[in-house]
Amino acid sequence: MINVLFSAKPERWFFYKDALKSSFQKAGLEVDLRCEFEDPASVDYLVFAPNGPVSDFTPFTGAKAVLNLWAGVENLTGNPTLNIPLARMVDTGLTEGMREYVCGHVLRHHLGMDTYIQAKPLDWRQSVPPLARNRTVGILGLGALGQDCARSLAALNFNVLGWSRRPKDIDGITSFSGSAGLKALLSEAEILVLLLPHTPQTEKIVNAEALALLPKGAVIINPGRGALIDDNALLSALSNGQVAHATLDVFWVEPLPSDHPYWAHPNVTITPHIASETRADTASEIIADNIKRGEAGQEFLFLVDRTAGY
Repeated sequence: MINVLFSAKPERWFFYKDALKSSFQKAGLEVDLRCEFEDPASVDYLVFAPNGPVSDFTPFTGAKAVLNLWAGVENLTGNPTLNIPLARMVDTGLTEGMREYVCGHVLRHHLGMDTYIQAKPLDWRQSVPPLARNRTVGILGLGALGQDCARSLAALNFNVLGWSRRPKDIDGITSFSGSAGLKALLSEAEILVLLLPHTPQTEKIVNAEALALLPKGAVIINPGRGALIDDNALLSALSNGQVAHATLDVFWVEPLPSDHPYWAHPNVTITPHIASETRADTASEIIADNIKRGEAGQEFLFLVDRTAGY
């Protein structure tokens, strides 16, 4: 019997309990799944969310891995009590949701849809957008989510540029890396999508210097991490017209405080961290697969590089 601890907010148990049990059964795993074990040392795996009850992993002396329910792991990589393998969540449902959010808002800004949605009666202004092949979209972050979004936008015929810490070779995508590569991408990105993890190196990567490199009137879409943006720098760029609009789904503090200037700015669209969500059914399949691999002595999928922070 494999002992699996589900450590997340209580309301998550309602969504995950049956999905996990079903996925374990399909994978041929005999699992005792609980929200609490009397003896923490008996736990083999932790299905884990950073906002759940566990923060000290010291008692889990028999655990073989922590399987994160979130794509982000910045709340875990610096935990000194966590010295066993940590796998981030790469969920097909999460990937699909992010693809739809990013493509939807890129098309929205590309086509200038807000102009017509907000038009008043008798407001007949014809502004024909360029074709997608004449619009450059830059994506910061070419992990699983970034690559999927890049390929989807390229399939829509956008000119897609991507940037990552390490060089990547992706068919149909012009890829950059390093400091010089970042500046090169920013100088061309009419629509900039942020899908980087939050690390010390990426914090406030979109600052005053970066914003000044964008083509005037660029649009920013951030469904990645709130800490990627220097808020004061973005507000300044929005006010002086360097950035035409920002669609923001993630923030330094969530929920976004009611007195934050973003709420009142006419050129900011706020969505409440809904760009994508881990789906219980598809995430449970990933977790079951990883436990099956662990029991077979195979390497876990989506292992986190602690030194890189993701």
